[in-house]
Amino acid sequence: MGVEAMRAVHAYRHLLRAVKKHVGKEDHKTHFTDFISQAFRQPSDPSSLHPKLKLATDYTFLLNSVHYHKDLLFSYNIAVDRSDEMRKVLGKSAASVGLQLPEVYQL
Repeated sequence: MGVEAMRAVHAYRHLLRAVKKHVGKEDHKTHFTDFISQAFRQPSDPSSLHPKLKLATDYTFLLNSVHYHKDLLFSYNIAVDRSDEMRKVLGKSAASVGLQLPEVYQL
């Protein structure tokens, strides 16, 4: 497998992972992953491969950065209701020591 093929596999895996993590895996959102799979499976000449790989890498970076920025805004409490986030954190903390939250904190 050549260097360009390895770069394409690397970009494809990272892009699919970012889309599944940030967009979702539900049935009504499969058109995102279907489009990506179809675009990477189409045969193309080597001269047009580099811009496509750059676009895939940039879009992966954009997806990850937007969601990282959103998480930062949540953590800084910028005009956002954090009750759901706090429930998740409390639930994870309680679960890590084998406990459950009382009914007051349950959804």
